[in-house]
Amino acid sequence: MITSFVISILLSAIIAFVLTPIVRNYFISHHWVENPQDKQKKTGNATALTAVPRGGGISVFFAILIPALIFIPLDKHLIGILLAALITLIAGVWDDIKDISPRIRLLTNFISAFIVVGSGIGIAYISNPFGQPIDLSTWQITFNFLGQHSIWVIPDILAILWIIWSMNIVGWSSGIEGQLPGFVAISAIFIGILGLRYSADITQWPVIILAGAVAGAYLGFLPYNFYPQSIMPGYSGKSLAGFFLAVLAILSGAKLATVILLLGIPTIDAIYVLFRRLLTGKSLLFSDGQHLHHYMLRWGLSRQKIALLYWFFSFILGTISLFLNSQQKVYVFLGVILLFISLLIKFSRQK
Repeated sequence: MITSFVISILLSAIIAFVLTPIVRNYFISHHWVENPQDKQKKTGNATALTAVPRGGGISVFFAILIPALIFIPLDKHLIGILLAALITLIAGVWDDIKDISPRIRLLTNFISAFIVVGSGIGIAYISNPFGQPIDLSTWQITFNFLGQHSIWVIPDILAILWIIWSMNIVGWSSGIEGQLPGFVAISAIFIGILGLRYSADITQWPVIILAGAVAGAYLGFLPYNFYPQSIMPGYSGKSLAGFFLAVLAILSGAKLATVILLLGIPTIDAIYVLFRRLLTGKSLLFSDGQHLHHYMLRWGLSRQKIALLYWFFSFILGTISLFLNSQQKVYVFLGVILLFISLLIKFSRQK
């Protein structure tokens, strides 16, 4: 299984590496580029230095699609995942070209999540760090429509919320060149490694392959996105990253705690930003340039260092996750919160 995992990473990386410049050149030829000065005027938030195209999700999508179709049996779950990913891609590319409303983006997030749940993927139970796992599958609704169907109410609602949450918070940590593809690839690799521990269970094989494909897709995209970037992930690349990480967490046995830990900094950053916007009466849907990476830029850190810091924390947290139980992961996550707060205090004193 290790060989298949490595092959899926390499194949996906090669596909993304070959397709990305084709997508980039196509977007440039149609003048679909983002001018950072224009974005600064509209949102007050611009981290790119030069006008470059978005649309990175196109090469990422095909880099994941091809290995998935080659190595994973085509069942209803995979069909649902790939269809939802296609919807995510279409909405993302639409935004990369036209800058659609955040409300429309949120609606497409819901549609993608609903498709995944409709294919039979849900969170039937969650780990309890201080006791037995919590079973969420007791409340079911059965109905007849072209056959008998059952809905697991709480698992399905939780899965929808989890996917939408991940699609957004992962995307919020993408303002610096190379930032997102680096920590997404690292997170996917560790999910795959965790899956390899249980490779005797054949239900984990698709998870391992899909994790490798996701990691390879973003690794293959990374050389074009690292400073100085020639293409950005765009909303298509950002939302696909959050989508696949969320789905992998569910498929790997509802390892939400592991993925939350892997994405510790982006998760805490998102919670902090949401609370700050609520307290100041700002919209939750519109960016205001107040994420951690924006502060780091203002504090004088270089773009390369910021990206590397995000990768470093993802790698450290991923390594830690391999050796901890659920209760210990909670304690580490609390430690990450304290680290985040201390960083804000430290750098705010340097103003």
